Amino acid sequence: MIKSEIFNNHVKSYEAWYKKHNEVYLSEVKAIEEQLFKLPENIKGIEVGVGTGRFAEVLGIKEGIEPSLEMATVAAERGIEAVQGTAENMPYGDLQFDFVLFVTICHLNNIKEALKETHRVLKNKGSIIIGFIDKDQKIGKAYQEKRKKSTFFKYANFYTVNQITKELKDAGFKNLEFNQTLFGALDEIKEVQIPKTGFGEGSFVVVKALKK
Repeated sequence: MIKSEIFNNHVKSYEAWYKKHNEVYLSEVKAIEEQLFKLPENIKGIEVGVGTGRFAEVLGIKEGIEPSLEMATVAAERGIEAVQGTAENMPYGDLQFDFVLFVTICHLNNIKEALKETHRVLKNKGSIIIGFIDKDQKIGKAYQEKRKKSTFFKYANFYTVNQITKELKDAGFKNLEFNQTLFGALDEIKEVQIPKTGFGEGSFVVVKALKK
């Protein structure tokens, strides 16, 4: 509940960050697109932790889960059906979706439960796509150093690629594919970057994996 209240109370600051760092945001979108667009057309998916709908809107995702009422209200204004709920207890039946997207995995209360729920709501051979800040890279390290003074990252949990890989495999996912972006420090990124395959250079990593 603490995290939800933070986002409820700071929607304008959240939106302002994306406007200030527009090239960072669009670089992340490109990396997610590269994985998402490998999937077949006309499939059904959701974003978990949809926030104000910034990613869902440009990626063509029409529905998402969001625990913060104020954030969900902005998402609805962007045309996203934002269902109130959490990643650890998704308000959906089994085998509902072809893909599930996460871009705010650092704010999850329990990653194991969230991935378990994702596995449950995905159709057989459905895909999970996770975009996350790599704890081992430049921006991840900077966020951790400043987290005590940060509004949004004070209670965040950052992960390495190895940690995310283990969690996905433990939850029953396979065939992991990675790409990466955000090369350099946050304030040095002044143009939209083209993602690279793999990980280990960029601070933002996207992984796609299949439900077994």
